[in-house]
Amino acid sequence: MQCPLCGARKARRACPALNKDICAVCCGTKRLTEIACPATCGYLAASRVHPAAVVRRQQERDVAALLPVVQTLTERQYQLVAFLFQTVISHHKPEGFARLIDEDVAQAAEAVAKTLETAARGVIYEHTPQTVTAQRLANEIKAILADMRQRGAKVSDREAAVALRAIERGAREVRGIDGGDTAFLSLMARLHPPVAAEPQVAAEGPSLLIQP
Repeated sequence: MQCPLCGARKARRACPALNKDICAVCCGTKRLTEIACPATCGYLAASRVHPAAVVRRQQERDVAALLPVVQTLTERQYQLVAFLFQTVISHHKPEGFARLIDEDVAQAAEAVAKTLETAARGVIYEHTPQTVTAQRLANEIKAILADMRQRGAKVSDREAAVALRAIERGAREVRGIDGGDTAFLSLMARLHPPVAAEPQVAAEGPSLLIQP
């Protein structure tokens, strides 16, 4: 029997999402993109444990590009980086025809970091990015940090500033390696896919607890 998706190859895999057999190629290439695979699918679970060689190579390149940026961070600080990316940066929608690029991310992270660093020295001064898109993103970052604290998460100005400086460096340095104006955004999206639901941040303990 031919695969009902491509009509070219033999259907050898039972697809629980479609309730029919499909070919291995369609299973591998359409998984979670065109096919809403359930978590119970054995092929989906196997692909996550043993990703394809091309995926492994991309993961290795991503980690190698990001490592110089985050290697001095503590685990908690890196979790804060991932949390801010997943909950704010990856979901930011610029107005009109504008699009979010790495330079906007760098400017927003730098401005909020500077504001926090200034506040830690006892001086209240609001640093602002150069672009409107970056300013709106900076406002969202400040809002989520305030919300985290209101919910009981113990995140100091210094700790938040360290995480934001890492995001700033990544947005500028990864772009320099790749050459694209969204290289950092794409890399982080691969390493830390946006969460579907609002994460929960623990109020106590040595690290941030981020749960989708």
